[in-house]
Amino acid sequence: MIMRHSRLPLGKSSFFVLLVGTFLVIFSAMIGLRMPIRGPHVVVYTALDQEFSRPVFEEFTRQTDIVVLAKYDTESTKTVGLTQALFAERERPRCDLFWNNEIVNTLRLDQAGLLAGYDCGAAQNFPPQYRSTRGHWHGFAARARVLLVNTELIATADRPDSLWDLTDPRWQGRVGIAKPLAGTTASHAACLFAAWGEAKSQAFFRKVKANARVMSGNKQVALAVARGELKFGLTDTDDAIIELEKGWPVEIVYPDQGSEQIGTLFIPNTLALIRGSAHRKPAQQLVDFLLSPEVERMLAAGPSAQIPLNPQVEQPRRVESPQTVRAMEVDFEAAASQWNAVAKFLQQEFATAE
Repeated sequence: MIMRHSRLPLGKSSFFVLLVGTFLVIFSAMIGLRMPIRGPHVVVYTALDQEFSRPVFEEFTRQTDIVVLAKYDTESTKTVGLTQALFAERERPRCDLFWNNEIVNTLRLDQAGLLAGYDCGAAQNFPPQYRSTRGHWHGFAARARVLLVNTELIATADRPDSLWDLTDPRWQGRVGIAKPLAGTTASHAACLFAAWGEAKSQAFFRKVKANARVMSGNKQVALAVARGELKFGLTDTDDAIIELEKGWPVEIVYPDQGSEQIGTLFIPNTLALIRGSAHRKPAQQLVDFLLSPEVERMLAAGPSAQIPLNPQVEQPRRVESPQTVRAMEVDFEAAASQWNAVAKFLQQEFATAE
């Protein structure tokens, strides 16, 4: 209807209508009303923050003319909310590609038969630990689970160096952790259950709950440490580096580096094609692009300082990598297999925690 009047001069009101109409076409397609979209496109559900992923999508569109329709989720629900949507839509998939900013929920989808295989040549450049042997998921651009320490509040000699410092009574109420019901904190919990076993892991999280402030997300933990509301907290490198590079008095500690300790967990972003989706070819093209050295360099150089997993990509100096610090050895498949039991325990312990 708007196009019929395109030869008329556009006043402010007409221009507004044009903008609204364009927005409604894109938005309606994203939420499943299936209004027609001209040209090739791909629907992506992504848990990576919009400020970090949007520039990547824009570069892909610039190079290929394929439009990316992205569905994001909130900081508090992150991968859990998107994963639930994918389960709900399994009979009539709306999503073509799931870009998860962690791995456990991707593996849950795989175990439920929702993912499609793709023999992506670019994936062969990545370590076997970070890719599916069947091509059902592909890991890249990791983040490390770290302690962010306020250097004005804790003397050098007293600074924490282990996850277990979160349970130390001398820091009662002055340490923080994100509520472990979603995102990388939930994935971290599942990995610890797989590595430590149920009894030790449950004891750890109960002690953390009794000792730490439980916050809505990793970003909130990092902000609280930077502002001096917490002395230290458990967060991700992408949230920690932002506060460090803003000039706040903080230091990133890669925990558990001793020979008898568990090491620092590195959690990759993961890509997975959804079985039965409508736009398979452009989704494959997007996977190829996202696994390219170009994208890992973009994400490493960007504000989130994502850590390249492709050995061909030069490692950034802003953060450590599995090549420079002791990395936790983890069976991601085992962590995903235990997820239901782990999630039930965490829900019982932390659902009402603040």
